[in-house]
Amino acid sequence: MTSIKILNVTQDSPAANAGIKCFDEIISVNGVEPRDILEYSRLVDADTVEFKIKRQTKLISKTVVRTSETQFIPEPIGLHIESAVFDKIRTCDNKCEFCFIYQLPKQMRKSLYVKDDDFRLSYLYGNFTTLTRFTEFDLNRVIEQNLSPLFVSIHATNPDIRQKMLRNERGASSLIWLSKLLELGIEVHGQIVLCPGINDYEVLEDTLETVFSIYNKLRSVAIVPLGVSKYSRSPNMKPMSSSQACDTLEIISKWQNICSQAFKRKILYGSDELYLIAGVEIPDYNFYEVKEQLENGVGLISNFRESFRANNITPFNVRSGFFQQVDGAPAIGYRAITQSKYNMLQKLETSQDQNTAILTGGYTKEFLSDLLKEVSLDTVGVIEVENRFFGGNIKVSGLMTFSDISRTINENPKFDRYLIPDCALSDGRFIDDFRVEDLPANVEVVTANGLALAKSLGLRN
Repeated sequence: MTSIKILNVTQDSPAANAGIKCFDEIISVNGVEPRDILEYSRLVDADTVEFKIKRQTKLISKTVVRTSETQFIPEPIGLHIESAVFDKIRTCDNKCEFCFIYQLPKQMRKSLYVKDDDFRLSYLYGNFTTLTRFTEFDLNRVIEQNLSPLFVSIHATNPDIRQKMLRNERGASSLIWLSKLLELGIEVHGQIVLCPGINDYEVLEDTLETVFSIYNKLRSVAIVPLGVSKYSRSPNMKPMSSSQACDTLEIISKWQNICSQAFKRKILYGSDELYLIAGVEIPDYNFYEVKEQLENGVGLISNFRESFRANNITPFNVRSGFFQQVDGAPAIGYRAITQSKYNMLQKLETSQDQNTAILTGGYTKEFLSDLLKEVSLDTVGVIEVENRFFGGNIKVSGLMTFSDISRTINENPKFDRYLIPDCALSDGRFIDDFRVEDLPANVEVVTANGLALAKSLGLRN
């Protein structure tokens, strides 16, 4: 029996007026047990909705009646529920050596070790699925409900190499579902995690040629370098060198040009991390024809730079936390724009006498320093938070931990004000399970885009 916990009920909403309460559990909607937020949303899309509710040990029925605020916009029903998936997250049965979950230390909270390969979370959150657990039934549902876009992990198109990378026999054939999705008009964005010595150089050339010849309806494909923590137990997983990153960008550029000439679309993009490893300047904002891969680090820095410079673009809000989808999905879904709740709670009164430091990952230190030089903010410090928690080549700001931030603050005590990006947090917690208020200094959490940083530094209203 499906049980959907209600976390909050909006005051004076139709659900509240019907007597539904916080911590009630939904058993069925209009006689149907919804499997996920997608089915739930369709079931409650009516003027009258019948709920079967479990309240402690009792089963009760509630009828919710709502009116239209306008002719076209129905009144929100007013329920905020615990998760986006009610039956069971479809876990991943691949055993990829490069999976970051295998590179976590032991004894962290259990939710961090959950691997999903669920197409529903791909649609709702932008998670990448390998399609190894995808079925004909899933395909029919995607088409009927137009669950688009989806995000698919490709890694390699050679069946034998893909099977070895995923360490799953179905990895050799599961890209047949990608072909069917594209044939049926579903927008799909792909990802290639590049593992040196495994799917780079000749294998990458073959993969990009196959994208060009067979999967050219893909909206975009991001090529991102492998992240290796000190907890990796695989000797095959090695960080990418600067020269390898340069060679990779040349291969990508070659196939970008081929795709542009043939389809008038670049399709293929290297992640910002590739450019930073290579020591090559990241392209301008207008170079990127898609925005859906920003969360994957494709064009994120150029978007940040343009919005910091007040060039009238929409700044991208990075969703908080690498593992946010595991601990519980908000019903409104991945694409909701959110502002850090800590901006108002933690923000200090600024003055000309305050010394401000921006705490950031190693990959963005130089970039942020150059931005501040453009506006002559020499008094603002940019301090790299060395990631000793994960070690290896982990230098992204989204994986900064409480322990590393605390150490960095203690090593740099002269500042009155420390800024950290909200992408390091998930539900107010760092990945090592501490909260902002536990830090040893006054810290302001800033939404991870250029506009928010400019406002925090007093450059914009």
